[in-house]
Amino acid sequence: MKRTRILGAAVLFLVVGSGAVAHAQGRGQARGQQRQDDKDKKSDTQVSQQEQERRTHEEQARAAAYKQRLDEQVRAAQQQQAQLNDQRRVAQARAQEQYAADLREQQQRLAAQRDYSRDPYVNSPHTYRYNINGNTRQTNQYGADVLRHAVNNGYQQGIRAGQADREDHRRSSYRSSFAYRDANFGYGGNYVDQSDYNYYFREGFRRGYDDGFNSRSQYGNSSNGNPTILGSLLLSILGLQSNR
Repeated sequence: MKRTRILGAAVLFLVVGSGAVAHAQGRGQARGQQRQDDKDKKSDTQVSQQEQERRTHEEQARAAAYKQRLDEQVRAAQQQQAQLNDQRRVAQARAQEQYAADLREQQQRLAAQRDYSRDPYVNSPHTYRYNINGNTRQTNQYGADVLRHAVNNGYQQGIRAGQADREDHRRSSYRSSFAYRDANFGYGGNYVDQSDYNYYFREGFRRGYDDGFNSRSQYGNSSNGNPTILGSLLLSILGLQSNR
């Protein structure tokens, strides 16, 4: 009887002990998985130092190239305005005057110093991709916002140019507009290549010009006098796809 009690106690100890070990192992695995999840999450929200340095150099090069381009375009915009005045295209000259003034403001903003170490674009992982003429680009939320602004800025400038040509009794021709050829209104020389911004600006411009020239709102609407391209059309033009 005594031997039986001893064996029973031993079996009970082994069962309890095994359960405690299994429970401890489970806690350890859970903690390990949590640490791995935290590590994966951290890697998804951080950019390597090497990549940050690469983007910083890229942003500096973009800003320098755009500054030179913008200086040239301001002079060209002013020359275009003089030509329109000579041609007595009153409405289009007025629109061109405003466009030139906007470009000069961009010059002033571009002259401001940027702290790239604190720039959210430099420090944020790419979460979107988009395609232009068969070439795929990568960007993050900050770059995507610039592209959205490009389409809307183009749409707004297109409306202005289309309305001006109608008022001047000119034929419809969005390609002849200085704003369409320049396509830099609203660009800050950051986050996306200038050519990408130009592409999306023109996509918005030609639709805005059509609405402005024909005095309609087929491609957008207006809120408090501020024209905006239709949201569904904006998404279609951008073609952004999530990397996640």
